[in-house]
Amino acid sequence: MSVHRTVLLKETIDGLNLRPGSVVLDCTFGGGGHSLEICRRFSESNLNVKIVALDQDKSVFTGGDKFKNCDISFSNNNFRNIDKVAEEFGLKEVDGIIFDLGLSSDQLENSGRGFSFQRDEPLLMTMKDNPNDMDVTAREVLNTWEEKSLADIIYGYGEEKQARRIAKEIVEFRKKQEIKTTFDLVKIIEQAIPAKFRQKNKIHYATKTFQAIRIAVNDELGALAEGLEKGFKLLKKSGRMSVISFHSLEDRMVKRFLKTKENEGKALLINKKVILANSDEIKANPRSRSAKLRILEKIMD
Repeated sequence: MSVHRTVLLKETIDGLNLRPGSVVLDCTFGGGGHSLEICRRFSESNLNVKIVALDQDKSVFTGGDKFKNCDISFSNNNFRNIDKVAEEFGLKEVDGIIFDLGLSSDQLENSGRGFSFQRDEPLLMTMKDNPNDMDVTAREVLNTWEEKSLADIIYGYGEEKQARRIAKEIVEFRKKQEIKTTFDLVKIIEQAIPAKFRQKNKIHYATKTFQAIRIAVNDELGALAEGLEKGFKLLKKSGRMSVISFHSLEDRMVKRFLKTKENEGKALLINKKVILANSDEIKANPRSRSAKLRILEKIMD
């Protein structure tokens, strides 16, 4: 059983510069670490801060007793719908927004939905804990998408140089049998990538392909683009947005968005240089090594 450790916790909350009466949207509740830290800081001082926490995985909203002294509400929704969530809770503007774009350790290791290549699980890879027949799954992508489309997403979303080999092997494999589990996919990737490339990589040879399929299944980059833009509109003047990304595609998108708002004269970048985890945090939580925090303050609409 894994215990999720929230990355760059102090830096993220400090960067929001919250005050008594602030309203915060935690757009990626996950393990609840950021919301819990806000509650801890403000409930101890009897200073009221209102939090609305979003997550499309309903299963994360358990253990609500931890928040009994906190003004927090939960919404089972994707942050691309942040505007609808705000309307639902009667929020016309907010003081702070958090986007933590990484999967929680619990989602990776305990969801049973095929996010991890280290466990033999059904190939779902959807953030929803109860997907219906209309939801896209990794199993559908791998068994029905054309070879070129598979190669494009594995290269584009995973930055995997062996994308064409892997896509070809996927198509060859499914001619003989359906691709059903994570270990089926790991076997395909292992057969596709020459041993010399598998052995010299610092990361596991399946990492980039699993990342790419997950991003495609959940339309993560499309959701991020919508969430950032809608979130900025909801920020009041002097409100702040903290965004933690974990891979280069996300970080480039976030960096470009924040820089555009700065160039338009609508925002200030609080940290001119990206904030990274320090050596102590990386030692305690190796997954924090790839985390990058960027913070924006809105100065005009």
